[in-house]
Amino acid sequence: MRANSVAGVVKAMGGVARTSELIAASVPAGALAVAVRSGELLRPRQGVYALPETPARLIESLSHRGVLACVSAARDYGLWTLDDGADEPVHTWISPDHHPTRMAIDPDTGAPGCCEIHRGGVIDAPGLRRVSVIDCLRQILACRGPEAFFAALESAMRQRVIDLNSVGRLRAALSLPHRWLVDFARWDADSGLESILRLRLHRVGLVLASQVHIPGVGDVDFVIQDCLILEADGATHEGDSRHKDRVRDAVAMALGFVTLRFDSAMILHDWELVESAVLAAVARDLHRSAAGRSW
Repeated sequence: MRANSVAGVVKAMGGVARTSELIAASVPAGALAVAVRSGELLRPRQGVYALPETPARLIESLSHRGVLACVSAARDYGLWTLDDGADEPVHTWISPDHHPTRMAIDPDTGAPGCCEIHRGGVIDAPGLRRVSVIDCLRQILACRGPEAFFAALESAMRQRVIDLNSVGRLRAALSLPHRWLVDFARWDADSGLESILRLRLHRVGLVLASQVHIPGVGDVDFVIQDCLILEADGATHEGDSRHKDRVRDAVAMALGFVTLRFDSAMILHDWELVESAVLAAVARDLHRSAAGRSW
């Protein structure tokens, strides 16, 4: 079998495959060795093969007899995370029955660790690439805290990376103080910024109606009571979108609504200002309409 044909088989298996899987797919062991020598395949560790374009972080995890975990697994799933992880070690789950290389667990003095090791038990057997989405979310809660967990959970729900049954299994696996986060999560959160905004304002006693359709305006992120609109703007709200947003705000004002619009930098790095602005608007009754909710 030609080396590029071997690479095609690995690609069909998701870009990473075990020797046993390839042998079962009628790939001769000799063809694997040829593919590695020619650069058509990488061998991160004995018994595992990957395509050359496989992300370096996954290769790092595989090379330590592990799989992607926590926020690294979340990014591989396509979930929203608070940052892109460019400046942090790859989060890697390694079975308690396996021994990682010394470099992974005890790097040279002065050198950054190549992996953030997770060794706790898992609910589901991991795949070759990453832990299950349930275990990924559990690890984020333990490692990054409730807000990161909640945003990743709503991202998984929105994208249907997790189903209703798995949400129930996740809830059952959490400690009692954290189960309310699963109950509070929605399937229609449009971004992690929305998740963070709603969670934080919930903690100060504000109830937000999510993904509200207002005739003449369109869908808005949140409405507080009758007429206070909150918008959480990510990177897509630039250029032409910025102008459209201003038009929407003007139309909303003409209809009796007040709009507070916050970008990602404000929500993530200047939260005190965001909270103060919302609470001040509520204190001045800008969320109430004399006619009540008329839309």
